[in-house]
Amino acid sequence: MRARDLAVQYETISLDSDALEAARLMAEHRLPALLVVDELGAPRAILPASQMIKILVPGYVVEDPTLAAVIDERHADRLCESLAGRKVRDCLSKTTPPPVVAAPDDTALEIAAQMAQLRSPLVAVVDRDKAGARLLGVITASHLLERLLAVGSA
Repeated sequence: MRARDLAVQYETISLDSDALEAARLMAEHRLPALLVVDELGAPRAILPASQMIKILVPGYVVEDPTLAAVIDERHADRLCESLAGRKVRDCLSKTTPPPVVAAPDDTALEIAAQMAQLRSPLVAVVDRDKAGARLLGVITASHLLERLLAVGSA
């Protein structure tokens, strides 16, 4: 199996997309992360759903999770308000690594190794030629597992 055969269409967002819309997209499609692309459609970052959740939780609760028990439901229900007016670029960690990118001819094992090494929930498959880089699709960790298990049980 090659990356081009494993790649599927996947939701992407830009750095200047609305953060609340990005969170809704993740929730509606149950995505582990979103691929953030630049104005030309080239991969720039991966925004994990866990990072969005971290933004929603007040810093003092992240530092001391026992404080979560004293926040009433009325206030907890308004956590998403913290995303209002923010852009996706504001949600990326300062230490966000560049996205994992595979070439179309990379093997399933090469992709798995990259995912494992960088603990990435997805890999962007990019075809580079004289005209530039073109996103072919994305391989998620769950999709890769599904395909590897299907081959292993055949």
